[in-house]
Amino acid sequence: MSTRRKFLVVADETAEFQVALRFACRRARSTGGYVALLKVIEPAVFEHWSGVREEIARQQRQEAEASLQASAEFVQAETGLPPEFLIKEADSARAALKQVLSDDPDIKIMVLAAAVGGRGPGPLVSAIAKEGVKWGSRKVPITIVPGDLTDDEIADLA
Repeated sequence: MSTRRKFLVVADETAEFQVALRFACRRARSTGGYVALLKVIEPAVFEHWSGVREEIARQQRQEAEASLQASAEFVQAETGLPPEFLIKEADSARAALKQVLSDDPDIKIMVLAAAVGGRGPGPLVSAIAKEGVKWGSRKVPITIVPGDLTDDEIADLA
């Protein structure tokens, strides 16, 4: 088990992800921690041809790695450390989080950004508000930041 605090951020295509990532990087840098990026890919559904299913899964993984690599450059520049990549095949981000939080005792905090606008805070933030924060076999603190924080506000808060 590492003595360094690992900040987990769920990597997706939302604008809020960028805010959560910037905040996590600032906190990791100021506390001597590092960032882990979780990318969730949906299971390939081709039951009749396993070769096709395996090819789809391989392509999804390559796309996930490419997506994370773009964020990795930012994390490296902000924290001085490369992020850890966690790519999980799961039906939902919640299912992947349960698995990751149960399996990895080095994750000390999860950072999410709430969606802005009239569409609610986002599915993960809503689920946490409804179900609590025990996802998996242990409890992990969660930081939820407003999804519209500016860089200056993040610098002030983190």
